Amino acid sequence: QHRLLPPQTLSGSPCAAELPPPPPPPPSAAGPRQDAVSQPSQRTQSGSLADFILLPYHLLCCQQLRKKITDLREIVFVIQSQSNSFHVKQAQRQRADLLKQAHSLTVNPPVVLLLHSLSDNEGDWSILPLLPHLSHSFEKNSSWIVFLEEETNVNIVTLLHVLVKFNKSKEWFLGKPLHDEESTIIHHYAFAKNPSSFKYPDFAAAWALSLPLVVRLANKVRNEPLKSDFTIDLKHEIALYIWDNGKGPHLTAVPQLCTEPKDSPIARHCATTLSKEPPVCGVPVKKEDLFVAVKTCRKFHSERVPVIKKTWEKDALFLEYYSDHTDPSIPTINLGVPNTERGHCGKTFAILQRFLSSAVPNTKWLVIVDDDTLISLPRLRVLLSCYDPSEPVCLGERYGYGLSQGGYSYITGGGGMVFSREAVVQILNSGCKCYSNDAPDDMVLGMCLNSLRLPITHSPLFHQARPEDYATDLLAHQVPISFHKHWNIDPVGVFNKWLRDDSRTKTLDERHKRSEL
Repeated sequence: QHRLLPPQTLSGSPCAAELPPPPPPPPSAAGPRQDAVSQPSQRTQSGSLADFILLPYHLLCCQQLRKKITDLREIVFVIQSQSNSFHVKQAQRQRADLLKQAHSLTVNPPVVLLLHSLSDNEGDWSILPLLPHLSHSFEKNSSWIVFLEEETNVNIVTLLHVLVKFNKSKEWFLGKPLHDEESTIIHHYAFAKNPSSFKYPDFAAAWALSLPLVVRLANKVRNEPLKSDFTIDLKHEIALYIWDNGKGPHLTAVPQLCTEPKDSPIARHCATTLSKEPPVCGVPVKKEDLFVAVKTCRKFHSERVPVIKKTWEKDALFLEYYSDHTDPSIPTINLGVPNTERGHCGKTFAILQRFLSSAVPNTKWLVIVDDDTLISLPRLRVLLSCYDPSEPVCLGERYGYGLSQGGYSYITGGGGMVFSREAVVQILNSGCKCYSNDAPDDMVLGMCLNSLRLPITHSPLFHQARPEDYATDLLAHQVPISFHKHWNIDPVGVFNKWLRDDSRTKTLDERHKRSEL
């Protein structure tokens, strides 16, 4: 059951607080912006002429917009937060920033919700199961639900001026549009004849639903069970659900919802921006704290393993290849588990047991990858600096199965699964096991973690598919950690383009080495 929040009560506030000054427009080819405020020569000595012209216009504008303006009390912000301690701090920091901005504009702050804290329902991160709760709580007194990620910076003044342009009594689905360049497996090859025709929102730029749309969708969720078993790419699946084969609204592009760096000149007109760099929380995790397990089999020893050796193997201090056949030239280790064409659950659980044994070095982190996973271990070590290995951390790209019917989340294995030692200890101590050697290992682990109430921590920097399978504009603002599959690509070329160690990681390492001296 969702814990329902009381609907927010509206109360009056001065008009000046409701209508902040508009943001500067983006630069145009017509030349520099002409701003009356920057031209004192046009004012009389007393300023009375300008006051006569501007003040009545401002009051008239305020009077006209008072009836329809979206003020902060009509917006519900939902930060798509996660329960891991690092992400809770990130979300709380963002919430504090929103409330600080709001305090300078109005005495009535907006509602700011942290998604992970709304209920104990595992499926809430997939948004659709949450809509009935949002509809019930905010239908009467709110106009917009604005969703944003933990890393999304919001300029509230600009956002207000964006939302006021839309009739809040109608159904609106707003965002920064993404589209596929080619049909892709992660979208079930939808719109194969014209992949770019369907638009879906970039969550990093924030996205918004008007309350009339939320109410209708909530009723649909209540009355019609969600059909999809798997949640793979949430932003695409939400857009499909809202569009409903043309029965619902398509995504409306909002240029002010941006993923530009916050300090970029292009971002002057933006209501949302991103930080220039991904989070750096301290000293990157040391190489000796990371153990890498590669799942392979005899038929791929000569095809896939050489790619790893040419690309990212050198970045691992501790790495072992696990196969159904012992090959000293690689070398590989036979765990005594027969190879299976799919699933590999038996092999993965044998890896977990070996990780806790004296057969391998005692490290804080375990990384399990496929033999066709391409990964940047230096970037992963930077990311892991944000996480506490004494906590049961399970990190990667999160998928879901049956989330609307009490299902579970899981880390999709192809992009890489990262576990703290504490997480591995709890998994094995629970007695959780494979129901067969060829069971899907990532999904069985998801069921185990769900029964233990251990959260899956999602990072969009892990990728289950190839770069070609993701929108160009999405990858443009990421520093990816992994991709998966060699199909129809040059894997070495893909690694060199997207994942090769960069100067940023080396600079961080050097900076921390100097600080330790």
